[in-house]
Amino acid sequence: MKRNIFVLRLLFAVFTLFGFNSLTPAISGALPLLLNKPDTLRENQELYIGKMWSNKYTNVKGDQFLFSREFLPGSLTINGTVYKRILINYDIYNDEILVPKNGESIVQLNKEMVDSFLIINNDITYRFVNARTDSSSVIKGYNNQLYKGKSILYVKYKKEIEELAVDDKYDLFYRTYRIFLQKDGQIYQVTSKNDLLKIMKEDKAKIKDFMKKNRLKVSKKEPGSFIPVIRYYDSISQ
Repeated sequence: MKRNIFVLRLLFAVFTLFGFNSLTPAISGALPLLLNKPDTLRENQELYIGKMWSNKYTNVKGDQFLFSREFLPGSLTINGTVYKRILINYDIYNDEILVPKNGESIVQLNKEMVDSFLIINNDITYRFVNARTDSSSVIKGYNNQLYKGKSILYVKYKKEIEELAVDDKYDLFYRTYRIFLQKDGQIYQVTSKNDLLKIMKEDKAKIKDFMKKNRLKVSKKEPGSFIPVIRYYDSISQ
């Protein structure tokens, strides 16, 4: 109890001195660990295999993470072993996974060992899989798997840096993403209904009729809108 009070006083002093917005992911993400919440990483040394992380982009406006600077709840599958109830963050600029180590430092995980991970943001669970493909593949690295049947639907998130985008003085992070459909071992980028119909041309008439009857529209702005159409295609394809 005394330790918790000391930690809270220390954090309050940090907040007062530097301001809430200046907190690094290491401090903010480690807070539950400092308050004696379960640290499921402590006895799982396999999760520490990687390199120590430091933020190289402090002069860029915004951040390199998918959702937030804060570490979020999730789980990891490493070499077939599932580790639950951990804190995690996803750097989509470098396509790397970060975990806090004992509330004192941050480890960038060895990507070759990570099979998949879940991350929860605003009560929504996102599932990412490691494609582990050669460097020429458009889906190399981590991809949000929205649907998996005979076909697989992925979203590939990325952040780029726009130079001098803020007041002609500061660089700025901005997020982009692409949607991919894996069918019969081939990877296709999709952005519209026409893209789907080209890929599924052997059942084009049936798909158009299905979409019309169910008043379905697909849009790149809503990647999940592709799922009902792909699920139907999988159900009728040989």
